[in-house]
Amino acid sequence: MTRVAVVGSVNLDLVVSVDRLPAPGETVLGHDVEYRPGGKGANQAVAATRYGADVGLFAAIGTDGFGDQLRTALAGHGLPTSFITVDETRPSGVALIQVDSRGENSITVAPGANAGLSDDDLAALPAYLEGADWLLVQLEVPLATALGAARVAHRAGVPVATNASPLPSGPTPELTSLLALTDLLIVNETEAQALIGANADKVASPGADWVGTARALLALGPRTAVVTLGPEGAVAVTADAVAHLPAFPVEAVDTTGAGDAFCGALIVELADGAALAEALRRACAAGALATTRVGAQDAAPTRSEVDAMLALDTKASTD
Repeated sequence: MTRVAVVGSVNLDLVVSVDRLPAPGETVLGHDVEYRPGGKGANQAVAATRYGADVGLFAAIGTDGFGDQLRTALAGHGLPTSFITVDETRPSGVALIQVDSRGENSITVAPGANAGLSDDDLAALPAYLEGADWLLVQLEVPLATALGAARVAHRAGVPVATNASPLPSGPTPELTSLLALTDLLIVNETEAQALIGANADKVASPGADWVGTARALLALGPRTAVVTLGPEGAVAVTADAVAHLPAFPVEAVDTTGAGDAFCGALIVELADGAALAEALRRACAAGALATTRVGAQDAAPTRSEVDAMLALDTKASTD
């Protein structure tokens, strides 16, 4: 079975549905708050698990009731909780999420225990990486911790995938080092442009197209660069290959976690030997499916659900 290590965040999402997102300084009335397990690390770990991988999540929670709720939710998805650190000094991470009638969202994260995740909490990572196919990290935990995990994986010969989100406010030596150790970089349009702008002296002009932008990202270190484009699909490039996939048309109800579903499916597909274009196609399908359901973790599709969607898409394209 495909084996993936994830080092990342665990949050409780406080979600409020609104007719429209408020402008700065504006108050809008929403519906009742919902409490859902989230966090980029947890979401991507659950997505990879639901897609069929054996996943170990290295993360941190607080001693509060939210932490208990998060641990129970992870276990319910089949994830081991033995790699989850309990931080005695910080509350569990919380994300404040507003979702409008079109499924678009606005998110603010209070990191809590995620901010305390350190190399000391990764003591079991080297052993877990023995025989692992990928390490997947994001940036909702300290950058130094993500970098430390990448160094452990690099020494073990395990490829590193970095979902560089959220980006730090400016270039840092740690981010530069992490990108240099990254085999697969996954970013959205805003993050891609910020990375290139922050390192303009190191990359060629990306031009006006997203393929050019993705190619420019390769100059920062990754062997493969993927840029997700929301309703426009995604592009992926290596030094000698390009894949550009359009989005799958769906009736979106909640885009929260769609990018995490994309990441989880992409990693498992690549680990299973799929070619880049096919892995990207299936990841786009997974992300699209996730938008048709409410929530982040529960919305992540299984491989069989992606198979079914692609079968319908193939049939439609041949009719």
